[in-house]
Amino acid sequence: MEKRGYQDVNHLVIERCKSGEHRAQYELYKLYAKAMFNVSMRITNDYAEAEDVLQEAFVSAFKNLHSYKAEASFGSWLKKIVVNAAINAIRKRRAELVPMDERLVAGVPDEKSDDEPEWQIEQVRRAIQKLPDGYRLVLSLYLLEGYDHAEIGEILGISESTSKSQYSRARKKLLEIMKEPQFAG
Repeated sequence: MEKRGYQDVNHLVIERCKSGEHRAQYELYKLYAKAMFNVSMRITNDYAEAEDVLQEAFVSAFKNLHSYKAEASFGSWLKKIVVNAAINAIRKRRAELVPMDERLVAGVPDEKSDDEPEWQIEQVRRAIQKLPDGYRLVLSLYLLEGYDHAEIGEILGISESTSKSQYSRARKKLLEIMKEPQFAG
């Protein structure tokens, strides 16, 4: 999201936001809203809830802008806020992670086997939406948002091995869903 040319512009917009300029807040919102909505949507799997999360995250970001130190890109800082807001929204739904038997973590490969078919992006996206919240959350954080299992464990308050197990089970469930007739070809 933040390319080299944007960093200087973003820095100026961020400084204007810190001084309370509403137009600058709107500019920052326009720069990041679409990407952050997509992050929220992948986690919540609900359009209206993703919109609410986006608004909540931006309000929180603007309130806490003074704590942004530019050690990471603004987009990374904002993404953490969005991810946390989305996770909180799921928790409010009282979604629980599927209980794990940590002995199942070992021996589940991460690589695609030769006998797995190739899937269209839209088919995979629809199948991910059918996953239970706990599975979808870990799968999205790991595959789509780029968090490692230690980070996911910290974010969700679970162990790293539970995150790995959830991810493995999510992959297995996703493949089962993808083999259903409505997802074939």
